[in-house]
Amino acid sequence: MDLQSIKNRFGIIGNDPALNYALQVAAQVANTDLSVLIMGESGVGKEIFSQIIHNLSSRKHNPFIAVNCGAIPEGTIDSELFGHEKGSFTSASDQRKGYFETVNGGTIFLDEIGEMPLGTQARLLRMLETGEFIRVGSSKVLKADVRVIAATNKDLLKLTQEGKFREDLYYRLNTVPIRVPALRERLEDIYLLFRKFVIDFSERYKSNPIQLDEEAKQLLVAYPWPGNVRELKNMAEQISVLSTDKIVNAEKLSNFLPKANQGNRMPMLASAMESAPVKSYNASDASSSNTEREILYKLFFDLRKDSNDIKQLLFELLQQQGTGNSMPKTNAPIAAEGFAMPHSYATANNPMPAQENNYVNYPASSGAPVILNNTDGLDLHEEVEESLSLIDKERELITKALQKHKGKRKDAAHELGISERTLYRKIKEYDIDE
Repeated sequence: MDLQSIKNRFGIIGNDPALNYALQVAAQVANTDLSVLIMGESGVGKEIFSQIIHNLSSRKHNPFIAVNCGAIPEGTIDSELFGHEKGSFTSASDQRKGYFETVNGGTIFLDEIGEMPLGTQARLLRMLETGEFIRVGSSKVLKADVRVIAATNKDLLKLTQEGKFREDLYYRLNTVPIRVPALRERLEDIYLLFRKFVIDFSERYKSNPIQLDEEAKQLLVAYPWPGNVRELKNMAEQISVLSTDKIVNAEKLSNFLPKANQGNRMPMLASAMESAPVKSYNASDASSSNTEREILYKLFFDLRKDSNDIKQLLFELLQQQGTGNSMPKTNAPIAAEGFAMPHSYATANNPMPAQENNYVNYPASSGAPVILNNTDGLDLHEEVEESLSLIDKERELITKALQKHKGKRKDAAHELGISERTLYRKIKEYDIDE
């Protein structure tokens, strides 16, 4: 079955390369009995992938059950999964079959596997390796033929290093990994999904579907969507029901988006993504930290803005020098220690010592602008060597943010677009004096 047929059958909207790759892996592995680990943030639609794998497999006519490991109390999860004997604990008034015994021959989807207690993990590992299990309170070994698909929104490898998840179980589950991309990584799919949701809700509520103007579309794409597809669907339903206008502008749309998360993404990212070439997705690519990425984006945009300001000022100064007019006024903070100033610009109030090359070094503290000497008819310029180390720039941004907000980490973290926990880690890492 091709990808478009799968999308049509299971109601999947989008053409993002990472999404297409995940669907392709799910289709390829479906007709095997290999364990699959689906990774992705909360709300990206991990359960849909488990249904795709089951319905495209030879087990499709057998039972399928989805179990949220985080929703079952630690004291009863063994009984829920593997069953128990009568009298095995206080409320065990009868013998009970567990999920593995109930869906024998089918598929079990263990969502939020990272929340599973260590004791239950040991039972699950034996089930995966031998197909055997023992009911709680029993000594009889039972067998079941069940395919296991697990999902998590946590970094299981990190949990294994912290001793919170069994390493042998991690590698047993991770036979075939599938990463479902976050909605903010699927920029071109956001508006497609929104249109699908508002049309569905308009049919349900017998109303005309709402539409967004261009500015509202840009705001929709720029919003980071921490709740992913689930959050987008909820917002589409709210605006379908509560909006009195069928054409929604950016101002009205912003009323339906949490204020704390608006503007966290850099405004140029959407257009930059549209113009960037599409790269093939490799499952071995490690997912980078989004908070680190936000800092780098801010750094690059600030550097670009400063560079453009300098170029514009130099161009204006050259024009003024050619016409003999006075220097233009500017607030751009571009003077730097070590810049060469032409001696021809010395004034009575601002004397400069003469040198053989007609240049002097002018200190940065004076605030004097940078001037190019063009007396010989040549286009000369001075290039300033500055550190391009990302670590140095990151330390500088964090220091400035802390100074601006007088050491208040929460406000500084919000300004930088990172979590307070990440900021604290960076302060310790760079030994920043608060």
